[in-house]
Amino acid sequence: MLSLLLPNIRSGFNTGAFFRTADGFGWDHVYLCGCTPYPPHKEIAKTALGAEQSVSWSYHLSPKKLIDELKAKGFFLCALELTKEAVAIQECTPPPNIPFCLVVGNEIDGVSPEILKECDITVFLPMQGKKESLNVSIAGSVAMWALTH
Repeated sequence: MLSLLLPNIRSGFNTGAFFRTADGFGWDHVYLCGCTPYPPHKEIAKTALGAEQSVSWSYHLSPKKLIDELKAKGFFLCALELTKEAVAIQECTPPPNIPFCLVVGNEIDGVSPEILKECDITVFLPMQGKKESLNVSIAGSVAMWALTH
């Protein structure tokens, strides 16, 4: 099972883009947490183009509580964040037969330190230009593709 955890993504457009990518790459579930908007939502519908109806999703107020539940169910948690401990995404392969969850942080602060310490691995996207990051939904989409190919 491949899932995505979106804690405190503020933009409905970004959230909708995640739904569309999850559908396109065959991911199973999207966990929406905190202030992340959830369907029905005009901005999500505009970018998801119906994927919010074809991809399973659930809303959880507390990302930390959800992470505790996922860990209790045996999920492997992978954060997408640029940290000193992070490894290039090419070095991460979802373990076979273990539920896998990619955690993508919000647009301003990324994945919180509290959530990072709960993850099994932290990965980053190697960048070649002057910018250190991409738009959150684009970065998450690239990561979802890289983890499944």
